[in-house]
Amino acid sequence: MNEFLQLLFEGLSLGASYALVALGFVVIYRSSQVINFAQGAMLLLGAYLISWLAVDVGVPFVLAVVAAMAALGAFGAGFHRLALRRVAGQPTFVPVMITIGAGIAVSAAVAAVFGGNQRLLGDPWGSSSFHLGGVTITWVKLWGIVITAVALGAYFAFDRWTRWGLAMRATAADEEATLSVGVPVRRVHALTWALAGGLATLGGLFLAGFPGAPQHGLGDAALRAFPAVVLGGLSSSVGAVAGGLLIGVVEVMTSGYAPASLGTNFYAVAPYIVMIAILMVRPYGLLGSAPAERL
Repeated sequence: MNEFLQLLFEGLSLGASYALVALGFVVIYRSSQVINFAQGAMLLLGAYLISWLAVDVGVPFVLAVVAAMAALGAFGAGFHRLALRRVAGQPTFVPVMITIGAGIAVSAAVAAVFGGNQRLLGDPWGSSSFHLGGVTITWVKLWGIVITAVALGAYFAFDRWTRWGLAMRATAADEEATLSVGVPVRRVHALTWALAGGLATLGGLFLAGFPGAPQHGLGDAALRAFPAVVLGGLSSSVGAVAGGLLIGVVEVMTSGYAPASLGTNFYAVAPYIVMIAILMVRPYGLLGSAPAERL
């Protein structure tokens, strides 16, 4: 039982980080119908910025996190303004290819600037932990769950009760109608990219926490979180969170309980198997809905 509870805690912690990354995918897709394949590079850049500010520059850790989130938010908004806004109205594959190219360029720039070695994150909790019954609670994973819950609560409050949140939901529902009533849709798109940058930074922070560290393989975590987006439904924020938690628990539980005959890395494949199984029953995801068509 203790082993199950240990794995469940670690799965929820990993799933919380996946939920942040998945939500970043969804907020962009809802407003512009673009899947941002640069999200992994943004996650990587955010973690390295936190490390550089906290360790090399000596900025207090909390301020380093806030500054990195602001920088990635500005990067996301600037990338939309300088690149994606210029291809508005083009076929969907055009902005998708731009995001793929941007992701490769950012990852290469991070490697060139920071080198290929792991870096200290500069976080205050390190490898510290405590025991609750027979379960070892690592502080970085506990803080990951708590801060993710706060960040998600703040996002949903912003989305539900602010004018810009209303504009984001209206743009997701019908961009042309929203534009016709005077909503600045381009600013809404830029805002969603800024939010995605901030969410990617938080996701990178906790995915790079102990026992990991900022390293170049961190950007692949966005691809591991992608099944969460598909499971929840590409246009559902709540679905992204639910899918992220589910994928995190599945990945960790599989790593703990999968028989050796399935191979040592079966846990990396298990989320995609779950995704395929669920999509066979719910083609638009757990909380997604089929598009309405007027006949």
